[in-house]
Amino acid sequence: MTNASRSILALSLGLTLLSACSGGRQVRNDEYGTDNARELALRQTGASSSSGIVVFGVDRSREAQNGGTGANAGGGGMTVNAYLWRATLDTLSFMPLASADPFGGVIITDWYTPPQAEGERFKATAYVIGRQLRSDGVRVQVFRQVSRGNAWVDAPASTSTNSELEDRVLARARELRSQSAGR
Repeated sequence: MTNASRSILALSLGLTLLSACSGGRQVRNDEYGTDNARELALRQTGASSSSGIVVFGVDRSREAQNGGTGANAGGGGMTVNAYLWRATLDTLSFMPLASADPFGGVIITDWYTPPQAEGERFKATAYVIGRQLRSDGVRVQVFRQVSRGNAWVDAPASTSTNSELEDRVLARARELRSQSAGR
């Protein structure tokens, strides 16, 4: 073996050992910060979970709400009821969020396995319909899969699960509306 091939072998061995020390797991920013999909959806709709502080510059979201000419001014608005949208996000917050479209009113979660149910997993799709806060303004569809061998197989979810989640969304939306009326 030549010195060059020994150096390449030593370098590749060193990199292999270094990557083995990390366990193959990389820490993503959304695990510790607010760069996760749920916070992004809340920021897009203007329903941020915290009001935040503007240190330098102008809060363009407030400027747009006051009729200013900032970057967000005149950008349209949500085409669904804001209370129902926020309540749906809050209600489904125990499941990982896969997609949220505030203009189309669709929220899709990723698969979630409850701690007490090892062999089954659930996924939900919620539809926020219309701009009024009405009992028929939200629809939730829950999908269920069970583990059979090494594969996940579709299984029917309880029909009451959909209506129970819809009722929780509506109760949360009423709570959000009463909180905003008290301000």
